[in-house]
Amino acid sequence: MLGTGLYAAMVAGSALFHYYLWVRLVRDTTRPATRGRRWGTVAVIVSAVVAPATRILLPYLGPENGRWLAWPGYILIGVILYLLTGLALAELPRAWVALQIRRAERAATEEAAPTGVGGEPPTEAPRPAPREKSPEPARVRMVDRRLFLGRAVGGLVGAAALGTTGYGMNTALGDPRIKRIPVRLPKLDARASGLRMAVVSDLHLGPILGRSHTERIVRMVNGLEPDLVAIVGDLADGTSAQLGPAIRPFRSLESRYGNFFVTGNHEYFYDDVQGWVEELRDLGVRPLLNERVEITHNGATLDLAGVEDVTGEEYDRGPDFARTLDGRDTSRPVVLLAHQPVLASEASDHGVDLQLSGHTHGGQMFPLTAVAALSNPVLAGLGKVGDTQLYVTRGAGVFGPPVRVGAPPDISVIELRNE
Repeated sequence: MLGTGLYAAMVAGSALFHYYLWVRLVRDTTRPATRGRRWGTVAVIVSAVVAPATRILLPYLGPENGRWLAWPGYILIGVILYLLTGLALAELPRAWVALQIRRAERAATEEAAPTGVGGEPPTEAPRPAPREKSPEPARVRMVDRRLFLGRAVGGLVGAAALGTTGYGMNTALGDPRIKRIPVRLPKLDARASGLRMAVVSDLHLGPILGRSHTERIVRMVNGLEPDLVAIVGDLADGTSAQLGPAIRPFRSLESRYGNFFVTGNHEYFYDDVQGWVEELRDLGVRPLLNERVEITHNGATLDLAGVEDVTGEEYDRGPDFARTLDGRDTSRPVVLLAHQPVLASEASDHGVDLQLSGHTHGGQMFPLTAVAALSNPVLAGLGKVGDTQLYVTRGAGVFGPPVRVGAPPDISVIELRNE
């Protein structure tokens, strides 16, 4: 569960962001005291309440009872992100156009003002101005131009935000992409070359994705005919009692040498990490809780290790590299399963050849990809930290909005090679 301080920050942030949305999408596009402004203001207030309420209330409602809130609430959050992004990008061109409008208004005003000799006002008594039945035409034109600018920007940004969110939903809720990644390990015995590991991460089963998503993942993984399956954390957003049935299809996972699992941070958020561990064991998936196993392929052996997620440190668990890796045969390679990429630095200190991780979702939604890249040594794909190669999958699910832009979901197949 989230803390009170974070709840307060979410509410305050929502109020600030929505005030900006009101200025650009309501105030700048409607006339005062009109029905359009009243309804637009109400819509912004409702959105400002629903967006943080979705994230705050869902852990208490649970996956089943929270579906009615999760779908509209999370889609709304996705639309808000792209409204804010689009409006921010439009600020400079909008300011330039507004400046041109002000200059045109100023020029029109100066041209309409009567002048005398030397630019002074005329000395003769001015003639009475004709009576007008409507407001000054110049002032009306000024207001109309500003409204046109506000409506043009709001309409374009709104259409782009809805289109981007729709595209992102289609990507997120469709089949994950299959990524085939060859990885060279110098220590690998030539006989083990070609061993294939299917890497699955971040399903985030809950009010958005459920059992049918797990069935799809299992079907796709089995179609790959992997030698082993590595599930690297963040299976679900809820307890094993709530979502255990949603992962039951894992019982049908097929691989030559077994299916393995390490905990992610979300396994700890609902105080039920041990429940998930036992649930997976019952399904024939072996949790690696700071331990390692030997994998023998064509007569050659390598070590497969797994550490608990760093979030476990708050629950007297967490990663223990010494316990996991000490005493092994260092002449053969070790592949480590660790949910968060940030553990790669410590993995390198312990001589790990390859670390397989998830957690980042590849950023999930541009421009959040830039934020995620700042806090992880590798955002997605294959990289290196020290002497350890690090592969990060984008994951096969979503957290929060069912939207992926610039970071499609994937199931990765790692093929080990010795050259």
